[in-house]
Formats: sequence, C-alpha cells, structure tokens
Amino acid sequence: MHQTNNFLFKSLNNAQLNAVKHINGPLLVVAGAGSGKTKALTHRIANLIENNSVDPHNILAVTFTNKAAKEMKARLQVLLAQEIALNQFGQPWSTLKEFDQNQLRTNIDQERLRDLWIGTFHALFSRLLRYDIEKYQDPEGLTWTRQFSIYDETDSQTLVKEIVGQDMSLDPKRFDPKKIKRAISNAKNQCFTANDLEEKADNHFDKVIADAYRRYRISLSKNNALDFDDLLLLPVFLLRQNDLVRDYWHKRFQHVLVDEYQDTNRTQYELIKLITAGNTEPNKFCEWNDRSIFVVGDADQSIYSFRAADFRILIGFQEDFKNSSNNNQKASLVKLEENYRSSSNILTAANSLIENNTERIDKVLRSTREEGELLKLLSCDDEISEAEAITTKLRSLNNYNNQPIWKNFAILYRTRAQSRVLEESLVRWRIPYTIFGGLRFYDRREVKDAVAYLKVLVNSSDNISLLRIINVPRRGIGKTTIQKLNELSNKLNIPLWEVINDKQSLDETIGRSSKGINKFTELMNDLLCYIENSGPAQILQLILEKSGYLSDLLTSGSEESEDRRNNLQELINAATQFEEETENPDVEGFLSTAALTTDNDTKKNHPNSVTLMTLHNSKGLEFQNVFITGLEQGLFPSHRSIDTPSLLEEERRLCYVGITRAKERVFLSHARERRLWGGMREATIPSIFLSEIPEELIDGELPQSGGASIRRDRHLDRLTRVDRKDLNESINRPINAVRKLYSGPSKGKSWLIGDKVIHSKFGKGEIIHIFGSGEKISLAVKFGDKGSKILDPRLAPIRAIN
Repeated sequence: MHQTNNFLFKSLNNAQLNAVKHINGPLLVVAGAGSGKTKALTHRIANLIENNSVDPHNILAVTFTNKAAKEMKARLQVLLAQEIALNQFGQPWSTLKEFDQNQLRTNIDQERLRDLWIGTFHALFSRLLRYDIEKYQDPEGLTWTRQFSIYDETDSQTLVKEIVGQDMSLDPKRFDPKKIKRAISNAKNQCFTANDLEEKADNHFDKVIADAYRRYRISLSKNNALDFDDLLLLPVFLLRQNDLVRDYWHKRFQHVLVDEYQDTNRTQYELIKLITAGNTEPNKFCEWNDRSIFVVGDADQSIYSFRAADFRILIGFQEDFKNSSNNNQKASLVKLEENYRSSSNILTAANSLIENNTERIDKVLRSTREEGELLKLLSCDDEISEAEAITTKLRSLNNYNNQPIWKNFAILYRTRAQSRVLEESLVRWRIPYTIFGGLRFYDRREVKDAVAYLKVLVNSSDNISLLRIINVPRRGIGKTTIQKLNELSNKLNIPLWEVINDKQSLDETIGRSSKGINKFTELMNDLLCYIENSGPAQILQLILEKSGYLSDLLTSGSEESEDRRNNLQELINAATQFEEETENPDVEGFLSTAALTTDNDTKKNHPNSVTLMTLHNSKGLEFQNVFITGLEQGLFPSHRSIDTPSLLEEERRLCYVGITRAKERVFLSHARERRLWGGMREATIPSIFLSEIPEELIDGELPQSGGASIRRDRHLDRLTRVDRKDLNESINRPINAVRKLYSGPSKGKSWLIGDKVIHSKFGKGEIIHIFGSGEKISLAVKFGDKGSKILDPRLAPIRAIN
C-alpha cells in the first residue's frame, strides 16, 4: 500500500471523510444540495487509486452529464498532482507555473487515469457494445456489428414515421409517430421487449405500438443502427444472456460509483446490478472483498420522472444491496448535510418545504454560512406587473455597483411560456439576459411559425415566411413541388404567392400535385377576409384553429406538445396585451412590436447577463440571487399534479431545487390574476408551496401595481411600475396571513362533499370533490354556469352556507 496522501483528506468534513474512506461493500451517500457530493466522489476515486492501490482499470464512474464527467476528470488530475508537485518541484501545486501544471496534468491523465472509465451511462455502455455487441444473440435473429451507427432523436423519429405511414399503412393523424416513438422509448427504459408489450396489450392502440416496436428494431438492425435507449437496453440483454461477457465486465469493474442515483431508470438500474453482482441477486451477493458499489444522490432532488427516472431506486438501495457480513444498515449510509452554498434562512425555508413530502430519506441541510436575508415575497396584480416587479428589483440591487453584475441573477419559471413577459420587461430596461437550455420566446419554432402566417397575411411578397409555412402543418406538399414553384417565381420575377394563388399557372407548373397548394391558398384567402376587422389576437386564434396547427398539437398529448401549446397561448396573450396598450392595434403594429423585441443586443450570449431558465434546467447550478416566478395553483404546482399526490411531491421537489440554487437571496413571486388561453384573465390562488414556508422566514413586500388596466387607460407606450398608495390591510399581510381573511366552516367542523358555499366572484356552489387531507386540502366546487373550479379554502374568498 502506498503511503497515505493526506492532500485527499484535509479539506473534507467528517461525513465526506467517512464516504471517501469507505473501501469495500455497498454505500449510499445521501447528498443534499450544495453539500459537496462531487468532492466526495472525486476524492474517493483518488483515495482508491492513491492510498489503496486500486488500478484505475478496475473503476467505473457513472455521471449524469458529459460536463460532469469532464469536471470530475479535471479535479482528479489536480488531486493526484498535488503530492507530485511537492516531490518533483518542491513547491505547492497552486504556486506552479501554468506550463508545469498543464504538463503534470497531461502526464497523470496518460499514465494513471488512461484506463479509468468515467462518463454517462450512454457513453460508457456504448463503449462496452463496441467490444461485445457481435456476441449478442437476438431472439428475433437481428444482428449488429461493432461499427453500428447511433441514431439521434430526429433519425429515430424519421424511421418510426416511415414504419407507421409506409410499412404499416396507418393514418399518422390517428397513430401519431411521435407518440408511438415515445411509447417505444418508455418501454425500453423499463426493460420491456416488443413481446412484453404484446402480451400486456389490452386494446388496439397498444397492439399497434408493440407491432411498431418490433418493426422499428428490424429497421434499426438493417441499418446497423441503435438509438439512445438501445445503448442501455442491449447491454442488459447481452449481460443477462452471455455468461463469459458478464463475468469479464463484473471482474473488471470492481469499484462502481454512480452520481445522481435518484435519476436512474429501471434499465440503468439493471446494468448496475449486473456489473456489480454478476449473476447473483444483489441482496444475496457476499463477495465484497476488494469490491464496492458507491452511489450518491438525493431523493429530494428527483425531478425527471417524465424521463422515466425513478427515485425509489435510491430509496431501496440499502435493501437491494446488502452486505451479508454487516447487517447494520447505518454502516451502508452516509448523509452529507452540511451545505456550503446557501445562507441559513434559505436552507431553513427549503427544509420546511420538503418535509411535506412523504417519500424521501430524512435529512436536514445545515448551512455553514451566516443567517442571511429573509426570503422576499412579491405579490403582483398580474403577470406583466410580476415581470416589472422583478426587473425593478434587479435594477435596485445593482444600483450600488458602478458596473452592474447581471450574471449574479437567475429567473426561474415552471414553463417556458412564462419567459415572454419577463423577456419583454428586460428588453425595455436594456438588461442583458440569456435563455439557458432553450430558445428565446420569439425564436421558438411554433412561435416563429405563427408569426410567419401573420407576416404572409400582411405582406404576400415575403417568400421566406411563405416557404416556412406552406407545408406547416403538413399538407402533402413535397420538396420537388416547392422547388418547381420557386423556380417559376424567380424566372418570372414575381412573388411566390402570386404563382400559387393563380390556378392556371399552378396547373401548368405542377398539374395534379396542386391539391395541397390549393388547400393552403384557400386557407390564406379565408384568413385575409378577417384581417381588416380583427385584432392580432383573434387572427392568431383563427390561424391556429383553421390551419390545423393546434389540433396537431392536441392529438400528440406529449409534454413537448403541451409546452408548445403554452408558448402559442402566450403569443396570443402578447397580442392581447398589445391590443390593450395600443390606441389603434393592428397586425402590422403587433409584428413591429414583436420584431423590436427580438432584434436587440441580447441575442448575443452576453457574459454578464441575467439567466432565464426553467426550474428543471436549473438543477446542478448556483447563483447569488434567485427569482422563482408564477407561484400559483395550477401553474406551480402544475394543474396536472394538483390531485395526484406523487406528482405534487415531484412539483414540491422542483420548488426545493429552485430555492437551493440560491446563495444569498431568494425572491418568490405570484400574480393575483393571469391571462389564460384565448386572452381570458382569471383570478389565481397562491401556490400551496408558499404556505409551507414558515411565515417568519418570508418578508412580504407591497404588491406591485401597474397592470393591464392602468396601461389600457393611459395608453402607455412603455410599461410603468406604479406603487399603490391605497393598499388595504389584506394586501400588506404576508401570504401566510391571507388564509385567515376568509371564513370556512365553524370551529370543529370540516369541509364535506355536498357542502354549499358562496364565492365572492363565482356565487353559490357545491363541493364535488376534496383533494388532500387535514389542513392541506383543495376543494373542487361546481358553480352552476360558471363551471367547476379547484380552490384552496384557506385562500379563496369562500364561506360555507348553512
């Protein structure tokens, strides 16, 4: 054994030290946000190599992203270089010249870490397949060679589309290829074969999916290709089937480390079991000498169920991987609860919130920093006022700097569509911003499609916009047809619209292929009838309905299509807002406003800019100041989750992730009313998550006014923030106090299905369903011709009728 390298231990706290020094057997490290889990992983690998003579050839380290793998490799190089720096140069690593540092790192990478396998599941197991895929014997007789191609999502979608439309002769509108591909992917993530799906199928659509799955695999094999899901599923089948291959990889990888274990799916879990325990069930595996399985994760940060991630895999780790020589479960668990990122108040708020979840491993994050500021609450009139309040706060916090440090701020939202009003407010105040992990609102495909329709209606000479939408949604217009029409347009030097809108020239040019073109010109001519007497919001609504664009998205039913529908809803909201704020609102004016919003300096990724992103994309990042927006029932938590406990818990985890991104300050905002689909405004209920944070940790600020009504009355050409002077008592109270304003049942009586209530806005109603239990409930109330509403009885203006 080498002499102990103390560089690996001196910066670790006790919990990290216990994790790093663990050598043999299973260990679960429950690592809270900001608790130094990457440090624990890298120091453990370095300790295995440096102090325990483990050959890097025998280590498999699985990360969640390629970026994380590169970061861990770089940290390992520095860790292993520190002792060499003292021995070789007689000085600490940090004082070496950059050239010497780089040379040392290169030497360590080539001589000591070359055989270490570190990367994502997909990267590592595609590498395994490059060695052994030809040894796989498929039950259907399919084969692949080591030179296989890897199809991305676009390639896979194209293949499934061909199978559904051509091989199976199915109507793609009834049997959406995207939906079928998603179902196949979901099956692969749960280790199901086409036969498994066929046996479970209890309706025609399920049988179609099973058939498409089988045909899809055959087509992939013919192309010697695998999709991303196959990179995990095929190794599972191979390792289960071939004893020699399984034994080789089991013996090779004696120490397995997995990061973000709460985000693994069933197929990834099978791979870990097969590599770690070979052909033995892991809870019966006992050969832990010189072997370990070390997983790091946090059930409270599991937010990817839509990708088939299952946090119960982490919760069940200690039952699944038992060390028979040591039945003490505590010996196989380490909790990292010291947080080095956030102030104490932020962590206390986050802890209080997540304690409301039932499916978790109990832990309490403790800050290593000072108490810090209270969380700030911004209660606003509407979503426009919310955006202005956030922008005002950004500017005021930067007032003390000669050069504003915008990069210290992040604005997080539940859905991408929420970015629109935020972007417009930032543009007005010339604050640079970057959309992280996504496109700016007006750059998104569906928004550009809808705007292109408007452009062609206003300017028929706009060939670029016309070519964008002529076959969107699909009308059976082929590329060859479009090319012929384009050539004629160029030859005659007239706009393409004039060519396609003239039936005679159309028939002469493309003959029978004119059916799809005729459908398009009829649609556009129909829409032109409305352009004179309709505002941009109504025209957009007509475009989406009459073109079939909206119905295409509705039939898909995927999370992506819902996201796209939300963006289109937000575009109509933008048009409605434009109409309210403009004296003579027409389509041309709206297009100019949209163009000015997008044509600005913020198109460049400014290094000093405010970050806008979804809460999902914020995972793993940190910022000085964090704004969490749209904290309203039905938005965050989402409407899908309100009456499903498991989904509501995931939404709460998402909120927890958002809060724990912040180092110094957290701002929570909600609007009292928000514009919905079609431009309708509706009163909102503050999110249940706000009531789960202790009142004493929230500093409720005065609500910001300056919403749509004020701008409409004054025809303001720029949004203006107006602080209210005539606030009533209820508005001045923190959010947690609002619940006390409304009268529920008399003391000792609880709400019951069938109870009659009266609402200040919707009138009389009857309770038809109750969600939740105890104090934390929501009521479904039917209000006659006003329809049914889901209300929080602690916050809604309702009272019981005796």
